[in-house]
Amino acid sequence: MADDQHYDVIIIGTGAGGGTLAHRLAPTGKRVLILERGGYLPRERDNWDSTAVFVKGKYRAPEFWYDKHGNQFPPEVNYYVGGNTKFYGAALFRLRPEDFGELRHHDGVSPAWPIRYEDLEPYYTRAEHLYLVHGRHGEDPTGGPTSAQYAYPPVAHEARIQQLSDDLGKAGLHPFHLPIGVNLTQDENGRATHDSVCIRCDRVDGFPCLVGAKSDAQVICVDPALTYDNVTMVTDANVRRLETDPTGRTVTRVVAELRNGVTEGFSADIVVVAAGAVNSAVLLLRSANDKHPAGLANSSDVVGRHYMRHNNLALMAVSKEPNPTRFQKTLALNDWYLGADDWEYPLGGIQMLGKSDADQIHGEAPRWAGAVTPDLPFEVLAHHAVDFWLCGEDLPLPESRVTLDKDDAIHLALDEKNNIAGLKRLQHKLRGMLGHLGMHEDHLLSHSIYLHKGMPIGATAHQAGTVRFGDDPQSSALDVNCKAHDLDNLYVVDTSFFPSIGAVNPSLTAIANALRVGDHIADRLS
Repeated sequence: MADDQHYDVIIIGTGAGGGTLAHRLAPTGKRVLILERGGYLPRERDNWDSTAVFVKGKYRAPEFWYDKHGNQFPPEVNYYVGGNTKFYGAALFRLRPEDFGELRHHDGVSPAWPIRYEDLEPYYTRAEHLYLVHGRHGEDPTGGPTSAQYAYPPVAHEARIQQLSDDLGKAGLHPFHLPIGVNLTQDENGRATHDSVCIRCDRVDGFPCLVGAKSDAQVICVDPALTYDNVTMVTDANVRRLETDPTGRTVTRVVAELRNGVTEGFSADIVVVAAGAVNSAVLLLRSANDKHPAGLANSSDVVGRHYMRHNNLALMAVSKEPNPTRFQKTLALNDWYLGADDWEYPLGGIQMLGKSDADQIHGEAPRWAGAVTPDLPFEVLAHHAVDFWLCGEDLPLPESRVTLDKDDAIHLALDEKNNIAGLKRLQHKLRGMLGHLGMHEDHLLSHSIYLHKGMPIGATAHQAGTVRFGDDPQSSALDVNCKAHDLDNLYVVDTSFFPSIGAVNPSLTAIANALRVGDHIADRLS
């Protein structure tokens, strides 16, 4: 790579936003350069080892951030081609139509978006088809209207989860097949066919996929994009700053530290930042100059602010009967997403997690000491575990923010009690149903191994909101096309742009928006 090479587009980051955008722009024939901070994730047996992945955090970035008290914590981030999608559970939900409008919560108001559900709906459909999402529209009563059915049928429930679905239905609720991105072909009994890439194992949630069957951004978008001669990727390229021309209106140089320690500059007509909500904000803040003293795109002082990550609970119930399920992540429940008979505010959603195994159970052993009866040793728990993920909305508070100190260290301030009343009620709803669902009523255990050992601030997998878009340059950093108000050629296409986060996994919305912005950039380039 030479300093004088110029591209039509530079994309920084290869996750759900950046990887998808590269895929969208590859067929245009325009010269696209992808800069990825990490390399390809090594394919090895530890990819599917619970102790390596969950207990030891082998693939987590070896870095520490600081909380508002100055205490270090290891964030849940991974720097590889494909970004955090290498480890996500591939649960690909649409936001509800109501999420795009103003929603009143117990602790405040979730703000409206500058676009409507109807504006993003065609891109949701494209995203679902691109990422091989298996599901069935119409099962979830809170879902919005759709222009097309999923291209792939839902992943069939295994027997214990089918029984759970039946029991929830008998209770008057509306369980539905969780929309999940996997390259799976099923036979009439729901088993993987002999030619299916996905083998329906128990490693989908939180593990990288050894066989390339999970719809992550590397497999679905980056690798196909690189088959085009006009697309180039540089790995192990840690982008440190963006430089502008003297007017401050145009990014003229992207400066990155490469694997060999050399600092190199790249230029393009359009620069797209997609490094994740924390690191995208950090890059813009670090790129401050005379024309942008508070950081690029930050005349509104919102860059780094309004950080969100959902209010999450990972919980393990104990089934009275054994739970031999392997592919457990097939069911979700949104009956209380927008409220309940006894609560006027949104509670959030419930979905299945990947199946616990003995190594994960042992990893929790010190925290669970005394929490279960002696006749349920940890090996028995693993055979009877049924794992749930509860997700509630946290609100975009200006004081929940990302900042840099004078030593270039990342600080993340977070109100961990922000709007948690709904999540507590959702947990109470689940606990109250356990007896009717064939589970021990007194065993609903916090499964913090999924939530960074019980450190809410470290659970950054659903990070969003730090470079929000909007119509008003005084209260947003990006316009409706995710272009910076303050610059002519700078875009942000990861989850940073979210004004609110809803209560479903943010990945599909990031993917759909990258396709939407990709159409805009392609039109601009032409």
